[in-house]
Amino acid sequence: MRYQECDRTIRAYAGVRVLEAQDDLFYLYDPAGDLPPERQQPFATIVTGDHYEKVSNLDEPGAWRLNLGLTKATYGELLGPVPTERDADWVLDSGHDYAARDVLMPHPFYASQYWVAIVNPTEPDRLLPLIDEAYSFAARKYANHEARQTR
Repeated sequence: MRYQECDRTIRAYAGVRVLEAQDDLFYLYDPAGDLPPERQQPFATIVTGDHYEKVSNLDEPGAWRLNLGLTKATYGELLGPVPTERDADWVLDSGHDYAARDVLMPHPFYASQYWVAIVNPTEPDRLLPLIDEAYSFAARKYANHEARQTR
């Protein structure tokens, strides 16, 4: 899956709003387009450079990383328990090579919130169920929040 194909796939979901910063993309579930800043938590991101961390080697030509926020159950099924130990740079010690290409792994910083990462993914069939899950989870959280506000 190329960067552009991944971007088009995520943008095609209903209610998705995309924020851009430093050539990175942050996908929010925001069907009304009016989420306040404190609720603007993306369900997926595409990061294209080493401006947040250097362990993924994203400054290499053509490198990018897809990050997805999953449910605890799905994260556990895919990767087991979340890592809890961090190194001096605050990177989670998961035993994974965060620069490995096309390998699903814990996110180097946000695995404890059940985020996964994959640098330069190549298999759309493997990613689409994960993108679906991240989107559906975000939509459920949004709907739950809206329901609480109307009580």
